[in-house]
Amino acid sequence: MADIDLNALSLAELKQLEKNVAKAIASFEDRRKACEARAGAEAVAKEHGFSLSDLAEIAQSQKRAAAAPKYRHPENPELIWSGRGRKPAWIVEGLDAGKSLEDFAI
Repeated sequence: MADIDLNALSLAELKQLEKNVAKAIASFEDRRKACEARAGAEAVAKEHGFSLSDLAEIAQSQKRAAAAPKYRHPENPELIWSGRGRKPAWIVEGLDAGKSLEDFAI
């Protein structure tokens, strides 16, 4: 490690050095925690006969497919909605205008 003559540094340089040291300490702690967490997760996966990469591949392959659309805008057929999640503005506007969801059903 390089020896730094702290007495030769200005106040601004000392404050910058202090900030850099604080960042390095926080980064070190984060890396240490991440390493410990990964080692723990690998140990649990290994107990069950898997590796973390095996589990990641399994999770990736089990992603849910997009839901089929159930509703379509009456004037713009490119606007569709599956009925999941937040209602699109055109559905809200139609409902406010007195229409029902069945009016938009495909």
